[in-house]
Amino acid sequence: MGFPEKPREWEEIKREIHQLREKDIPFSRILGTMCAKPEENLKKIYMDFLETNLGDPRKFPGTKEIEGKLTDMVLDLFSAPKSAGCRVVSGGTEGNMLAVAIARNMKGGEELLIPEHAHFSFQKIAKIAGIKIRVIETSKNHVINPRDVLKNITDKTFGVVAVAGTTELGLIDPIPDISDICFDNNLFLHVDAAFGGFIIPFLKDLGHDLPDFDFKLKGVSTIVADGHKMGGCAIPLGFFMVRDKEWFRYIEVETPYVSTRYQSTFLGTRSGGPVAYGYVRFNLLGREGFRETARRCMELTMYAKKKLEEKGFKIFMEPVLNVLAVVVKDVDRVIEKLYERGWGVNPIRKLSSFRMVIQPHMSKEIIDKFVEDLEYVYKEVKT
Repeated sequence: MGFPEKPREWEEIKREIHQLREKDIPFSRILGTMCAKPEENLKKIYMDFLETNLGDPRKFPGTKEIEGKLTDMVLDLFSAPKSAGCRVVSGGTEGNMLAVAIARNMKGGEELLIPEHAHFSFQKIAKIAGIKIRVIETSKNHVINPRDVLKNITDKTFGVVAVAGTTELGLIDPIPDISDICFDNNLFLHVDAAFGGFIIPFLKDLGHDLPDFDFKLKGVSTIVADGHKMGGCAIPLGFFMVRDKEWFRYIEVETPYVSTRYQSTFLGTRSGGPVAYGYVRFNLLGREGFRETARRCMELTMYAKKKLEEKGFKIFMEPVLNVLAVVVKDVDRVIEKLYERGWGVNPIRKLSSFRMVIQPHMSKEIIDKFVEDLEYVYKEVKT
């Protein structure tokens, strides 16, 4: 499609984009995403702040104040010391990139240790920044073994990555032990809690036996957590936290054309829409509301596991968070058949599985219908 020479009619354009939108899978039938569905009553909040630019905050001081209140709330949730700082970022990928940049600039060195299950954004970072990544194989429990971290440290190592809520299985690395290793060896430890950050604290409140992963651990240097995942916020909203806000100087640059002297995020122009949405939602729920959301997600996760197992499907391992890996033969064909029936799930090819993320917008009725269609599809694939 070329650039239009003449203006088109509003009704024609609106009709076209709505017809194209109808090709998208309804969000209620997307069972593989880690991102949240925006709430209808909060969409107007997002739109009210759409034109505000937090990259030029002096022109939008009220929106900047909202951002400050929101980041203070997030730092409090993650047990941050008074010295800590937080930046709103586009999500886990940007936060991971900033963490690696700070770590390398602070510590020197050439090599970053990451677990096998680390998010693929670290491979992007390696190509963009020209750093060497040493991948540590996971244990039989599909988390990183602290002993393997220790034996892979060399004089070129500047940092280590651990994950709180792995993308494929929703597992949590033994971060307390890794924190001690990094602290004792003067290494930078970045915790990727993009998915788990806004559910683990509330499951712990409910009595789930989950490890600490935040700034309570002395070796944790930085954390990234996505508001648009289990925080239930609209895309894009991530939070990048540092133990000491002075560390932002390792990545900040002068900005002579806007109202701040320096910036320490990749994005320059940033809409206040996601920030305002996040501030309202966090206040509407509070810890009590987040605990209830976490409880409901785990209840639905165990319900889905039970229904799948009743139909003869194997769950790869007992869920820790609200993620299920369903073992199937010919996983790509199964997923394609599910797409044909209007369902969206994600592959875990190395485990011959597909991933289900049980989000708050789901229900037992949705799960029942999915299991019914999966059973039909799987019989078709096997014949």
